[in-house]
Amino acid sequence: MTNPIVSAAWLQDHLNDPELIILEAKLDQNQSGLENQNPDLQIKGTRLFDIKNNFSETSNALPNTFPTPEQFTIESQKLGINKNSTIIVYDTLGIYSSPRAWWMFKAMGHSNVFVLDGGLPEWIKEGYPTENRQETIYTVGNFEAKLQPKLIKNKEHILENIKTKEAVLMDARSQDRFYAAHEEPRAGLRSGHIPGSINVPFATLQKDGKYKSVAELTDILQLNGQPLLFTCGSGITACIVLLACELISDNPKAIYDGSWTEWGSSDLPIEK
Repeated sequence: MTNPIVSAAWLQDHLNDPELIILEAKLDQNQSGLENQNPDLQIKGTRLFDIKNNFSETSNALPNTFPTPEQFTIESQKLGINKNSTIIVYDTLGIYSSPRAWWMFKAMGHSNVFVLDGGLPEWIKEGYPTENRQETIYTVGNFEAKLQPKLIKNKEHILENIKTKEAVLMDARSQDRFYAAHEEPRAGLRSGHIPGSINVPFATLQKDGKYKSVAELTDILQLNGQPLLFTCGSGITACIVLLACELISDNPKAIYDGSWTEWGSSDLPIEK
């Protein structure tokens, strides 16, 4: 199993590799309560991977919906990404939006993609080079998205899994939201969780903006050999838990892209 994360030291050593592409997974809002402490800085050579505006199906009423392969191809090519690119994704909060971008590339058939553990805060902490944010037009790349359908699930798949219990469904939301102790932050959503799902709050898998050790993650997640499905509020933090599981297991994994925004706004069954 290839390690899906890289350290700041590794990236510093490979900054000048000709096939390396560094992406910031941009997301304007988050549920973590964290703020970008360095809004004017980026890692040297960064290109902006705008999840909300360029890499989501904006015509869909649900937030952060996976784009079509055609859209993903066009937007990736605009960033100068090629078929042979080694992609490093980071975010400005440590580990928050970067696993989503990483998973999108995996789901679009590009396996040579990694997450920078600790993101921009870790990079700055280590004293590595930054630059002021800037807009750049890149030479169009030759990247081609090839959708891997098994890696993305819809509500019908989740309903079927409630019956079969074939896969373990992990919910990355906070415990208060999972057990309906707090109202959902998005208006119009019911409170509770999908029947049979288990709660794995994404924050429990991190320490100081980085993933906990493999030993700690193994102890927390207690995985067996079952396939794994992941959900959250809108498909972002589910990818944090998915990546943590990827660090310790080869279990088949998929994201329920509609997540609670879809489930909680419908008449689908819930538990509290």
